[in-house]
Amino acid sequence: MAILRFKALELVNQRPPVEVNLPSGKISDYFGINVFGQEAMRSTLSGDYFKRLQFAIKTGTKVDRHLADAVAAAMKTWALNKGATHYTHWFQPLTGETAEKHDSFFDLTSDGRAIEAFKGSALVQQEPDASSFPNGGIRNTFEARGYTAWDPTSPAFIIENAGAKTLCIPTIFVSYTGEALDYKAPLLKSLDLVERAALDVCQLFDKDVAKVTTTLGIEQEYFMVDRALFDARPDLVMAGRTVFGHAPAKGQQLEDHYFGAIPSRVHAFMVEFEAESHKLGIPLRTRHNEVAPNQFECAPTFEEANLAVDHNQILMDVMDRVAEKHNLKVLLHEKPFAGVNGSGKHNNWALSTDTGVNLLAPGRKPKENLQFLTFFITTIKAVHRYADLLRASIASASNDHRLGANEAPPAIMSVFVGKKLSEVLDELERTAKVPLDKGDNMYLKLGIDKIPEILLDNTDRNRTSPFAFTGNKFEFRAVGSSANCSNAMTILNAIVADQLLEFRDSVEAAIAKGKKKEVAIIDVLRDYVITSKDIRFEGNGYSKEWEEEAERRGLSNIRTTPVALDKLIDEQAEKLFTKHNIFNTRELHARHEILLEDYIKRVQIEARVIGDLANNHVIPTAVAYQTKLVQNIKGLRDIGLEDDEYTKTTLETIKNISRHLTVIKTNVEAMIEQRKIANKVEDTRERAIMYDAQVKSYFDTIRYSVDKLELIVDDEQWPLVKYREMLFSH
Repeated sequence: MAILRFKALELVNQRPPVEVNLPSGKISDYFGINVFGQEAMRSTLSGDYFKRLQFAIKTGTKVDRHLADAVAAAMKTWALNKGATHYTHWFQPLTGETAEKHDSFFDLTSDGRAIEAFKGSALVQQEPDASSFPNGGIRNTFEARGYTAWDPTSPAFIIENAGAKTLCIPTIFVSYTGEALDYKAPLLKSLDLVERAALDVCQLFDKDVAKVTTTLGIEQEYFMVDRALFDARPDLVMAGRTVFGHAPAKGQQLEDHYFGAIPSRVHAFMVEFEAESHKLGIPLRTRHNEVAPNQFECAPTFEEANLAVDHNQILMDVMDRVAEKHNLKVLLHEKPFAGVNGSGKHNNWALSTDTGVNLLAPGRKPKENLQFLTFFITTIKAVHRYADLLRASIASASNDHRLGANEAPPAIMSVFVGKKLSEVLDELERTAKVPLDKGDNMYLKLGIDKIPEILLDNTDRNRTSPFAFTGNKFEFRAVGSSANCSNAMTILNAIVADQLLEFRDSVEAAIAKGKKKEVAIIDVLRDYVITSKDIRFEGNGYSKEWEEEAERRGLSNIRTTPVALDKLIDEQAEKLFTKHNIFNTRELHARHEILLEDYIKRVQIEARVIGDLANNHVIPTAVAYQTKLVQNIKGLRDIGLEDDEYTKTTLETIKNISRHLTVIKTNVEAMIEQRKIANKVEDTRERAIMYDAQVKSYFDTIRYSVDKLELIVDDEQWPLVKYREMLFSH
C-alpha cells in the first residue's frame, strides 16, 4: 500500500492538462446538437405529425400509436445520421442512479436481409427486469416483469461512450402491477398537481393565465481528485468517502480557494464536460471554485423542472466519463473528506405562467404584489405544515454527514425570507394591510461614481438556511450533492400544491359568505402568516442558540436518516400522497423500505471498509514501525548507551502505538459482532436504527486511534494516501 501511495503521488505530479478541442468558438453553434429537440423534430417529421406531437407535449395528452410510429421513424433517421447504432430506454430506478439496456437498430428480415428498424412500440414501451431493481417488496424474484414507458416531455438524446453512440429515450419505470419503481413517475404526477393547483389560484388574479410551469435550477457541487489518488484509497472506491485521515495542517481556514483561479487540469476538464453537456442541451452557465480545497461548482440556467432533473442526472454521468479522460475522479459524496466543507445540490424552485410572470417575483402593481404574496406565503405555510416530510425528502446516509456540520443547513427545517419581506409579513399580521402597493425599486448606492447603482434585492442571502427565499425563487439548500432531485422536488411540489388548493377553497368559501375577493385573500394570507410564523428564521442556523430556539418553537431537529424516513409513512404523509395520487399506500411503504435498506447497506459497506483497512493495512504497518522502534532501543542498549530523553520518548511512542492498536483491534471486533447482531433483526426499520445507533458508534473510536497512528508512524511506511496529499494535488 505504501508503494502504491507514492506511485500515485508520482503520477499526479507528472500529469499535464489534457488538451481540449471545442466544436466551435461559440456555444450557440453546437448547443443541443445531440438532442432530438424541436428543430430535429421539425426537420424529420411531417408538418401534421410535428404539430400533433407538440400539442401532446404541451397539453400532456396521450400519444397514439400512429403518431408514435411516425416519431420512432423520425427519431431513427435522426439518430442513424448522427452515427448511433443502438437505442435505450433511459430511466431512473430507486438506486439513485440512471439505468439503460441497449438494443441495436440492426435487425434481420424474414429473408435474412440486414436492416435498421425502430417501431413506435419500441419507442413507447420496453420491459426491463423489475425484480432486479429496488422495489421494497412490490416484486418478488420470480416476478420479474416491469415496464419502461416513454416520457415525450423530455427529449431523446445521444450519448457517446468509447466512440459508440446510443440514442437515449427518457422513460418512467413501473412494475407489472402498475406501481412506480422510479423517481420520474411521481415527479411528473407532482408537477401536474402543482401546475393545476397554481393555475386555479392564478385565476383569482388573471383570467388570461392558461398554464403554470414549475421551473428549477440545480447548482451542483463536487470534489475532484486525481484518479491515481482515488484508486489508492479503497474507502473512496468502495464508500465514496475517506473513512480515515488526519486533517491536513492547511485546510480551508485561509479561505483562499473559494472563487480562486481554477487549477489548469480542472479547468480543462470543466471546458470539456461543459461542451459535452451543451451538446446535450444542458444550459450550463456558471463554474467556479467552491470553499473547500479541490471542491468546485457548476450551475445551469433555469428550466422546466422535469427536464432540469433529467439534465442533472445526465450531467453527473457526463462529468464522470469526461473526468476519466483527464485522469481525474469526480466525488459526488456529500462529505468525502472530514474537516472541510461538504457538497450540496441547491434546488432553485419557482412557478411561472404562460403570460410571462414569475409567481415568486414581486411586481410593480398592487394586484401583482398580492399575487406574489399569495404564492410566497402559501409556500411558507406548506413548508411549516410539512416540515418533517421535507426533511425526509433529503435524508440519506451520505447527507447525514453534511447536514448541520457548520457548512451546510441544519437538520431543522426553517425558512429565510430576509429583512424587507419579514417587515411586510409582520405588517400584514399586525394590520391586515399589504405595504407593497408602490412597487418602487430600492437602490443601494456604493458611493463610487464609476460604478452604476445596484438594485437592492428584497432579501439578503442566508447560507445557513435549508429553505431560503432569494428574490424571485425559493432555494432548497439541504438536498445532497449525490441525490436525485426528483425525490425532494416531488415532495415540495405536493405540499405546495396541497396548500394552494386549500387556499383556493378558503378564499372561495369566504367570498361565498359575502366578502370581497381581495379582502378574502388578505384574510387567508394573514392567517397563514400567523400560523406559520414559527418556521421563519433570519439568524445563524449553525448556532446552538437556534437549536434551543427551534425546540421552544416546536420545530423538529431530526438528525439521522432512519428517524427522518419515518415521516414518509406517517398519517399526515399518507393522507397527502394518496389524496393527490402521487403514491398509493403500497408504493409509499415500499419506498420507505427501500430507503431504509439503502441506508443499512451504505453503513454496512463503510463498516466493512473500516474493518478491512484497520486490520489489514493500518495495524500491520503500525506493528512493523513499532518493531523498528523496539529494535532501535535494543540496539542502543546493546552498545552500552544509557537511556536518555530520546529513549524515554521512543519508549512512550511504543506504548502509545500499543494502546492505539488495542483500541482499534477491540473496537473493530466489537463492531463486526454488532453488525452480525443487527443483521439478524428482520424488521428493516429496527435494523436501520441499530446500524445508526450501535454499529456506527464504533466508527469514531476506531478513526481516532487510526488518525493518531498516522501522526506517529513513519511517513514512508504509512499505507494510505493522506488528506493533505489528496486535497492539494491538482
